[in-house]
Amino acid sequence: MDITAIFNNVTFQYIILPILIFLSRIIDVSLGTLRIIFVSKGLKYIAPVIGFFEILIWLIVIGQIMRNLTNPVNYLAYAAGFAMGNFVGIHLENKLALGTLLLRIITRKKAKELIQYFQADGYNLTYLPAKSNLGAVDIIYLPVRRKNVKEIIAMIKVFNPDAIYTMSDVRMISKGVLPFTGKLEILNRPHHRLFRFKRKGK
Repeated sequence: MDITAIFNNVTFQYIILPILIFLSRIIDVSLGTLRIIFVSKGLKYIAPVIGFFEILIWLIVIGQIMRNLTNPVNYLAYAAGFAMGNFVGIHLENKLALGTLLLRIITRKKAKELIQYFQADGYNLTYLPAKSNLGAVDIIYLPVRRKNVKEIIAMIKVFNPDAIYTMSDVRMISKGVLPFTGKLEILNRPHHRLFRFKRKGK
């Protein structure tokens, strides 16, 4: 079998090769997105390994592009793979839920019960009384693991559905701020019964 003939085949040049470029570009851009995220979170051992495979795949892809400069389909596949790779990379990062967030909770309702709830889970939070254009409010600063954010927001809505909250990334955090297990024990709490009907369908 003549390998050169296969590579010069019209089907390979205009269908198979663009598909391979598209898929490879998705992989390398996804790895690049994850690498940047890992660097921002200080994961210095994982980021170089990801960077190695990212640049290796990119070199292979760009080599194929340079060998087929007259094929415009390759350019489209390259650009489409780049766009899709960004989407896939961000999706993967959200699934991994790495790192810690600082949750700022602003509530006009007294936050005593909510504070006691989080303290019982082992969180070391900061509480401040403040004023807004709507009147007196309470502000809670709560460091949380990203994987627990949905559960925490659900509990905020139980105590105060009208509470306002914002989140920002935290690169470093001292020991003792987060619970040791990192798991909210809401399955055994009376408030969590409100959400059991949602979990039955899973």
